[in-house]
Amino acid sequence: MHLHDLWFVAIAVLWIGYFFLEGFDFGVGILSRFLARNETERRVTINTIGPVWDGNEVWLLTAGGATFAAFPEWYATLFSGFYLPLLLILLALILRAVAFDYRGKGETDRWRRNWDHCIFWGSLIPAFLWGVAFGNIVRGVKLDEGHHYVGTLFDLLNPYALLAGLVTLSLFTFHGAVFLALKTTGEIRERANRLSIRLGAVAAVLAVAFLAWTQAEHGTDWTLVTSVLAALFLVGAIALSFKVREGWAFALSGLTIIAAVATLFLGLYPDVMPSTISPANSLNVENAAATSKTLGIMTWVALIFLPLILLYQSWTYWVFRKRIGVEHIPAAL
Repeated sequence: MHLHDLWFVAIAVLWIGYFFLEGFDFGVGILSRFLARNETERRVTINTIGPVWDGNEVWLLTAGGATFAAFPEWYATLFSGFYLPLLLILLALILRAVAFDYRGKGETDRWRRNWDHCIFWGSLIPAFLWGVAFGNIVRGVKLDEGHHYVGTLFDLLNPYALLAGLVTLSLFTFHGAVFLALKTTGEIRERANRLSIRLGAVAAVLAVAFLAWTQAEHGTDWTLVTSVLAALFLVGAIALSFKVREGWAFALSGLTIIAAVATLFLGLYPDVMPSTISPANSLNVENAAATSKTLGIMTWVALIFLPLILLYQSWTYWVFRKRIGVEHIPAAL
């Protein structure tokens, strides 16, 4: 395996890790507006991700940095062509982060309600737009001979990409509901379990339609395997939610995301950004890659620091592994 192939796999793993972890963050942020029935319950839902949400976003920063260093042509074309959607994602993530920090610094209901809106939209917008972005990457976009995007914003809002956005939105919301059922007690846990079953059914319909479309147009033998696995994992997660086996349900909902994202990268390879104008204009792992020396240095750095990061994040999740409920929330001021 060449270094550029290795780094394509590494970037795929980073995005898989980001969507697995930030997926339930987004889901909790979306559901905090509907699942909680009062201020105390809303604090419970937000506190389930309070210790980990910012650490989860490190995966996004690492994926973006790795793409910039390993595949500078891909990075340049992606961020220039998808400028507006990615800007909206960035603004939503910033607003969401500020909302988490400032929500508890005011004493009025209006203050908290306004920040709750920011958490909701700051979670929903990225959950949808990430799917749209990756749907377009797999489908292909209008690239000219210089690998410049020559399409418009409306070209990105095609049916395949919009369906991809609905799939990520529904899967992340389902993932968040299962996570809330796993991390809470009492009535919140019961409502999250019931809601996860309904959300899972919606996600299953959308995901099967999208994966079938992907297999029909971009599929290989490997994508067929991962697509079937994603469908089986999702059905299993719904069934286990019905049986109130939250730990196994969360594991399978996470495996669903892993298999679905793997399907996209397997369908994309060896391209990193196909051109719908001409295959000759496409970016692939060879013509978009950095020099071998750069990739070699990056590999050694990753081998040294990645295990340390994984150990630290695993320790964080272990420390904050216990359930929380309204009985753990002090009275509001």
